[in-house]
Amino acid sequence: MSAPEGPLVVGVDSSTQSTKALVVDAATGQVVARGQAPHTVTPGPGHESDPEEWWSALEAALDQCGRVVQEAAAVSVGGQQHGLVTLDADGRPVRPALLWNDVRSAPQRDRLIDQLGGPQQWAERIGSVPAPAFTVTKWAWLCENEPDAAAATAAVRLPHDYLTGQLTGAGTTDRGDASGTGWWAGAEESYDEGMLELVGLSPELLPRVLAPGEAAGTVRSGLPLPAGALVAAGTGDNMAAALGLGLRPGRPVLSLGTSGTVYAVSQARPADPTGTVAGFADARGDWLPLACTLNCTLAVDRVAALLSLDREAVESGGELALLPFLDGERTPNLPYASGLLSGLRHDTTAGQVLQAAYDGAVFSLLRALDQVLGDGNPPDTPLLLIGGGAKGTAWRETVRRLSGRPVQVPRAEELVALGAAAQAAGLLLEEDPAAVARRWGTAEGPYYEAVPRDEAGLTRIADTLSGADTLLRRS
Repeated sequence: MSAPEGPLVVGVDSSTQSTKALVVDAATGQVVARGQAPHTVTPGPGHESDPEEWWSALEAALDQCGRVVQEAAAVSVGGQQHGLVTLDADGRPVRPALLWNDVRSAPQRDRLIDQLGGPQQWAERIGSVPAPAFTVTKWAWLCENEPDAAAATAAVRLPHDYLTGQLTGAGTTDRGDASGTGWWAGAEESYDEGMLELVGLSPELLPRVLAPGEAAGTVRSGLPLPAGALVAAGTGDNMAAALGLGLRPGRPVLSLGTSGTVYAVSQARPADPTGTVAGFADARGDWLPLACTLNCTLAVDRVAALLSLDREAVESGGELALLPFLDGERTPNLPYASGLLSGLRHDTTAGQVLQAAYDGAVFSLLRALDQVLGDGNPPDTPLLLIGGGAKGTAWRETVRRLSGRPVQVPRAEELVALGAAAQAAGLLLEEDPAAVARRWGTAEGPYYEAVPRDEAGLTRIADTLSGADTLLRRS
């Protein structure tokens, strides 16, 4: 490995299952060292995790990076969005954090939507109609179900805020992650006092929202990073990934993971009253409209397993439509739905059934992408395809066929940690972090030309979804 050409920075990705740390050359984007340590998600009716375990995992990940960590000049943390971290007066967790995928607060979500005046008011004022993932619904759940824990809370933080605070000793956040709480108003770019009053949360318990490019502080002494190193604001994982790709406005991203995600940077503030598009802010000063589907790679892999097929063993042909809503679905909003297959014939093959599962999953993502992009995006704009599924030929070719767009698959991995590193480098070098990532070439990778869009396949799936709507809503 060649010697670094510039100062070193550390990018952190604290996700649901683990914390990763990358030591990166700020001049070239070369990853000099890396480490990773796991978290545990506690069993039970919800999804919870001990924030102190995140800190231990970060220390372990940094230790795996070796002595080069001591040369780092700046650090930034990207973290899973929406988690509710409650701290006592000594800065210790009152209880395990409620994670993004803990949906016990669905009843509180429904009540809050009504109390604020309905979805249109949420979209215009906050920017998003909340899902049970949002932090505000979790706080309302805590107050209702664990009032003693709520009363003992002296500070409310998001996961990335907690780790940044451990590094600096200060209470800060950024606009990107704050925009996923439900109590930061995109219209005003500040905490919404009416919302905080509605849920009984004092603004004094919340972190200061830093401006883009503003430092959270410096590393305290006695930590596994150099004392005095700059600490960037950090941000949520989706915002960090956008930085990691160096996204320009209008460039669409399709992320294929256990769930599917589509987003693009926008200079216009989104406000979707249907709740399909979350009106997030990005980490730079623009916006990051985003939509998510629940059923993506895991659902398709389950269909492959049921058919005893390799996930790549797809076959073309047939008149099948498969809606792989194995876990219900978020986009479209069918929380109680199950999978639905139509168009079976005597000559239908197992490979055609598997291809139909891919088609159904990609159809949902592309419909969501249309809402994210609106009417102003040219239909030939290339899609950036990321996530675990982006490595699969069947996924890539299904996206090409159903979108009619060119597809590019970035070679760079660990985009959340790379985005955090780009933010740290931007702070250190006084540059736009997205421009830093573009200089690093993080979005570069194989490029696949557009193919004619499969209009017949799209129509078949759309007709099946429309015809089965009543059945799916009551299933």
